[in-house]
This record gives sequence, structure tokens and C-alpha cells, in this order.
Amino acid sequence: MNKKWAVKRITINLTSSEVEKLEKYCSTTGRVATDIIRELIRSLTVEEKSKAN
Repeated sequence: MNKKWAVKRITINLTSSEVEKLEKYCSTTGRVATDIIRELIRSLTVEEKSKAN
């Protein structure tokens, strides 16, 4: 395993239909699940909270 990515390991529970959808997507695109999940996380938008003085 590439150590630069070994910052935090996360385990997620998926339904069988979610696993099937992810596996089909990976098979169709030729990409691994880890890359797909990282891409989805990076696409999330997070609102910045304004700091109160």
C-alpha cells in the first residue's frame, strides 16, 4: 500500500444494492472503488461558518 495515502482508514457499511452499483461502475469505467469514493468525497461542498467576534 502506498504510504502517502495511509493517513486514515475508513470502513463503510453498504447495502447489497449499493455494492452492486459501485462494482458495476468500477467495471464499466475500469477504475477502482477507492478512487471513485475519493472523487465523490472531493466533490462535496462544505459551507464555511462565519466567525463571530
